[in-house]
Amino acid sequence: MWRYSRIDELDLDRYRPAPAVHEGRALADLGVGAPDLQLVNGYATASSPTVSALGAASDIEPSDDAFVDLNLAFAPEPQAIEIAPGATLTEPIVIRHTIEGQDVVAFPQVVVHAGRGSQAVVIEVFESDEATTACSVPLTRLRVEQGAHLTFLTVQQLGQMTWQLANQISSVAQDASLVSAALVLGGDYARLRTDCRLEGRGAAGDLVAAYFAEEQQHLDFRTFQDHRAPDTTSNLLFKGAVGGHSRSVYTGLIRVRKDARGTNAFQTNRNLKLSEHAWAESVPNLEIENNDVRCSHASTVGPIDDESRFYLESRGVPPAVAERLIVAGFFDEVLARVPVPALREHVRAGIAVKLDHAAAEGALGGRG
Repeated sequence: MWRYSRIDELDLDRYRPAPAVHEGRALADLGVGAPDLQLVNGYATASSPTVSALGAASDIEPSDDAFVDLNLAFAPEPQAIEIAPGATLTEPIVIRHTIEGQDVVAFPQVVVHAGRGSQAVVIEVFESDEATTACSVPLTRLRVEQGAHLTFLTVQQLGQMTWQLANQISSVAQDASLVSAALVLGGDYARLRTDCRLEGRGAAGDLVAAYFAEEQQHLDFRTFQDHRAPDTTSNLLFKGAVGGHSRSVYTGLIRVRKDARGTNAFQTNRNLKLSEHAWAESVPNLEIENNDVRCSHASTVGPIDDESRFYLESRGVPPAVAERLIVAGFFDEVLARVPVPALREHVRAGIAVKLDHAAAEGALGGRG
């Protein structure tokens, strides 16, 4: 579970619990409107609406991850968003987490409950400035009831001195669907574990991610597509780029349980290396206990495709511009699945900034 990680560098004794902060600061414009819920170091600000923890009926089976236990032990009262049965929300719900302070640890916890037959988009944003030397240990729990359709978007743009050890645990009921998308650009060491549990017949879960690491960043993803009921479907697509001396890790498991006949499960991870010093690891896995299934996995790690670059250069596109176009296009397959246009453009702008850095370092336009 922790292979290829930097967990050996984590010194929890360095950090003290973040104090309660109930006044939010001004937030950068993401083009998605004011937050419906703003938290600073896991505490809801005074300007946030009143929310309450969900009852036991919405509890989700716990994880085996130690950082889930830490969050459950030290988090402030969970902030809960309840989507009423049958409701169709035309605007996204926006949750924005600010992590701030020096040598503090924060434990944000959010619960989203999509009631039976409801439809909604929820955006969760994590951000800190470049001076913040904190550790964030968030837990996000999603429960999608029968016939509901939830799209959950995570945007992680922490400063490069902030650590994050995040868990997302979801439960998808009969004939319900979840799209969980992660757009990850920030953090020093940033880990996201995603557990998608397909618990009802006909449940569907799509997991998508776009990530870009530079300098000394280490981005770490662990996914579990857990098929527990018949005729369930999951489709995972994670695409990332690494430049400078950065690293990325993807480890995924498709698990098909004995009673999950008729499962369709797919897992794809693609990585671009933009520097000879960058490193990417991709480890897909299958664990199948029923023979009436369709499952596949695929992964690649490699440099920018020479044929694509040659095609553009042969039409007069300069090498550095050609490579920028290829990298930007590489992410479009994921970004096209983000149903909020302003958020897509925000992430594209963040990718463009990273490409500027790569060009300044001479990583674009060469043949290395």
